Amino acid sequence: MTKSAPVSVGVHEAKTRLSELLRLVGAGREVEIRRNGEVVARLVGVGTGPRRAFGQDEGVFCVPDDFDAQLPDQVLDEFFR
Repeated sequence: MTKSAPVSVGVHEAKTRLSELLRLVGAGREVEIRRNGEVVARLVGVGTGPRRAFGQDEGVFCVPDDFDAQLPDQVLDEFFR
């Protein structure tokens, strides 16, 4: 499946055609919004990226038993400089 080129519109056109552009995004298209010829925003569908599986990082990090212990005085002093 080849990815189609993004639809490119100016800021004013994006404001007047927002509903239509959102329908395009919902159908899988990408929309670039340009100001003075430069892309300033990109509209993409929320479901276009890979889904993260709940718990996929289980065991990667363990919270230490003393995570809520008071910080050493030397570190605390740096906060109040």
